[in-house]
Amino acid sequence: MNYTIVEDFNESLLEELQSLFQKEWWTQKRQLPDIREMISNSGIVIGIINNDTSELLGFGRAITDSQYRAFIFDVIVKEQYRSTGLGKLLLESILSHPRIVNVDRVELYCPERLVPYYEKFAFSTEVNGSQLMRLKG
Repeated sequence: MNYTIVEDFNESLLEELQSLFQKEWWTQKRQLPDIREMISNSGIVIGIINNDTSELLGFGRAITDSQYRAFIFDVIVKEQYRSTGLGKLLLESILSHPRIVNVDRVELYCPERLVPYYEKFAFSTEVNGSQLMRLKG
């Protein structure tokens, strides 16, 4: 497969991203105006584009201070392209990004069923006693 990694999302790619989000349980309610805002405020956004069809095949993003912390969000590969190495390409593209590569701690959260997948990239559930917390409201 012939593909390109992109970091800039035009309106057409934003619409494709919304379509990709609508197929996942944790992102399916996201609307285009909110997605535009999310993209503009994320430190790093990575897309994988099929060169032959211009189709968005995968997406991932990170928020970072480029020194101490980075948090990876929304790693998604279109269902029919899963198990082809595109998820690995997304993560490698994020982790090798100049704004992430020297960060002390890179973190993400995922469903329990994906823990073994992320462990392949040296992520661990051992987080020095830290606990994820969320503001209620």
